[in-house]
Amino acid sequence: MFTWLRVDTDDEALVDALQTDGIDGWSWATAGITIVVAFVASRILKFVVERTLRKRMDAALALLIARLVGYLVIVVGLIYALEALGVAIGPVLGALGIAGIALAFAFQDILENFVAGILLQLKRPFTFGDQVSINDHEGTVRTIDSRLVTIDTPDGETIMIPSATVIKADINNYTTGGERRTTIPVGVAYGTDLRAARDALDRAVRSADGVQERPEPEVLFEGFGNSSIDFVVRFWHDPSIASFWTTRSEVGFAIDVALAEAGITIPFPQRTLHWAGPTED
Repeated sequence: MFTWLRVDTDDEALVDALQTDGIDGWSWATAGITIVVAFVASRILKFVVERTLRKRMDAALALLIARLVGYLVIVVGLIYALEALGVAIGPVLGALGIAGIALAFAFQDILENFVAGILLQLKRPFTFGDQVSINDHEGTVRTIDSRLVTIDTPDGETIMIPSATVIKADINNYTTGGERRTTIPVGVAYGTDLRAARDALDRAVRSADGVQERPEPEVLFEGFGNSSIDFVVRFWHDPSIASFWTTRSEVGFAIDVALAEAGITIPFPQRTLHWAGPTED
């Protein structure tokens, strides 16, 4: 079975623990069956725990707990399999502990993402199906696992972001609020009747598809610009990314039509130059 050619004195306890010479076939069969049963039981228990907890808590947290339960069942199965082979567990666990410390330094990034993934699912800044913005990536959250957060973008792309990056990033969850406000700047030409311009903009934004009646849209004076008198049009709509683009587009078209009907001009940037006359040169 296992043959050890040379060992140091300090490793004799571990070698004795792993010595499997003389183990009969029944012990090997028992160990193998134990491992198989542990893997099958972990899958079944994971499924049952996840289905049960989803009714009482967030789906992402339920999945995390179910996975941890599955891993625990596998570890217990491996321990029983080693005992069936007559392996002393104590020295083995000690050696694994030392090896675990070495691996922790070697795989710092993986462990960092694993811990960050657990923290994300405990803090729950978002969950499956939420539409979010993470580090300039916008999309719908597809999965949250122990290492990665996967989002599907409106452009049909799949972005996988390490959990350690996500937990340090600015996260904008569009879904949780139930509604979202968008602002569109509009400039009108100098000499325009500002009250007439405000009324035209107000009628336009209220008539656009997708704009919510409550909270009411707002048309506010912003300032005197270099080439225009500036307003901001603010309105609320459904929080989805698709609604942001479609509603914003509808409001833009409505504003253009309303200002044209009112005879109000949207100016382009202009610069006036004054010639000082000829110089001595």
